[in-house]
Amino acid sequence: MTFTEKLEAAWKNSNSLLMVGLDPDPNRFPPCIQQSKQAIFDFCKGIIDATAPYVCGFKPQIAYFASESAEDQLAALCDYIKKTYPHLPLVLDSKRGDIGTTAEHYAKEAYKRYQADAVTVNPYMGFDSIEPYLAWQNKGVIILCRTSNPGGSDLQFFESSSGEPLYLHVASLVAEKWNRHGQCGLVVGATFPEELKKVRERVGDDVPLLVPGIGAQGGDINSTVQAGKNTCSTGMMINSSRAILYASSGDDWQEAAAAVAMQTRDAINAARG
Repeated sequence: MTFTEKLEAAWKNSNSLLMVGLDPDPNRFPPCIQQSKQAIFDFCKGIIDATAPYVCGFKPQIAYFASESAEDQLAALCDYIKKTYPHLPLVLDSKRGDIGTTAEHYAKEAYKRYQADAVTVNPYMGFDSIEPYLAWQNKGVIILCRTSNPGGSDLQFFESSSGEPLYLHVASLVAEKWNRHGQCGLVVGATFPEELKKVRERVGDDVPLLVPGIGAQGGDINSTVQAGKNTCSTGMMINSSRAILYASSGDDWQEAAAAVAMQTRDAINAARG
């Protein structure tokens, strides 16, 4: 099963467009977890088990693990997801961007070491920095387009001679040239629903959008869904991290995470119509 096939099955079978981002911050873990020798693994595993019924996938952010020298815990966590929830896509959020053999190694890291179904990448260095990922034709390649941070406008709004902003040029490149095997997606932030709508119009129905920015970053769910959904009312992985992960720091942390995930999924589904 390819990444896009797996994602489409998850949207249907889970009745959810919600993706939970795994951004573990040990300083925010509940006391009952902080004493563990593998606290990052235990916390993320607890979140995964609590929220799995309400999501279309999980998105670990590699920097949160690497900064704590916890890459082995990330690998173990990815293995746990693949074995316990094989129907849910695993997206490694690493935003890699390099060329040649270096990109080949980053692809191997994502797809082999961490068993990811898809990985986020940066297109700034052009097609030859994306091509090594495309060689893994059953895997997903999710390319930064219009990011949720305010500073993204510094470059992403740069206009060509025709007046087209760079983020729409990236969207066109992906949809018209790079997506030869139907494995590409785009990262477009929920904090900019008007740009999200323009990207969806530019790429059509078949390019899935990874949409960060709801929850703690303040993106509006209804505006996000209306702007980014395709004609099947799917087409998005709407990511929420901190609002779910740290819904409670008490003994009820798993129950609280599950409750917020369910509420978020239901709000997304209500906006889908």
